[in-house]
Amino acid sequence: MTEPLLNINGTDALNSIGENIIIADENFNIIWLNSRARKLFESIAPLYNLKNAEEVIGKSMDFFHDHPSHQRQIMAGLQDGHRARIYIKNTFVADIVISPIRSSQNENQDIEGYMVMLMDVTTQAEEEKKMKKRIRELSAPILNIWDKTIAITLVGELDMDRGETIIPAVLEECSSKGIEYVMLSFRGVKQFDESVRQTVVKLHDCLKLLGVQCIVVGIKPELAVSIGELKHISTFRDAHEGLKYIMKLQENLHK
Repeated sequence: MTEPLLNINGTDALNSIGENIIIADENFNIIWLNSRARKLFESIAPLYNLKNAEEVIGKSMDFFHDHPSHQRQIMAGLQDGHRARIYIKNTFVADIVISPIRSSQNENQDIEGYMVMLMDVTTQAEEEKKMKKRIRELSAPILNIWDKTIAITLVGELDMDRGETIIPAVLEECSSKGIEYVMLSFRGVKQFDESVRQTVVKLHDCLKLLGVQCIVVGIKPELAVSIGELKHISTFRDAHEGLKYIMKLQENLHK
């Protein structure tokens, strides 16, 4: 079967991608910027004493790195790609993805060049503001809701790093105040991945060592798909059901 001809110009395709794309040759010299990257470099160029984005063309990528030898070592050994977060002159923050360019006829041949994508570019001030907002969102208030029972309500996007900050605070609260039950509410959580599951299990296991029981409440249907099963951890539809469970446990203990 004959493949249909593709009458799309390569640069037009790269210009249509909603990311900042830079093409460098095998010697790390920048040879092309897509239209989005050109617009970005109108703001970045003056930070490097360049007049405009046009002066970026022809510059070695070494020119933009504090440690060019380290960058060259990473790029020379690339097989599939390299991803990192970079800070540009303490002004911009971006996620960078570098992919080697090889001939489509022979993927094992030498690198012919590099495609660099700068994604999620923002000013450092905006990034710090966004981070502070996320921290405020996930500053989990610890509430005393019943006898020897506390509740932690999580909101926003939860990842492993922020999940880990909760554990020592909860353990300290439990040990210092003789807490026996912890209710962890996911009512306001937007995302959940395997790393967060590990954090929840870790919190549960640490509390168990202190003789404290941890339950999880408020898991939305869409979140339940990504969470899956939390083995050995009691889960309830909402805080009301969870509190009823705790009160029943306490009642049975005092019979």
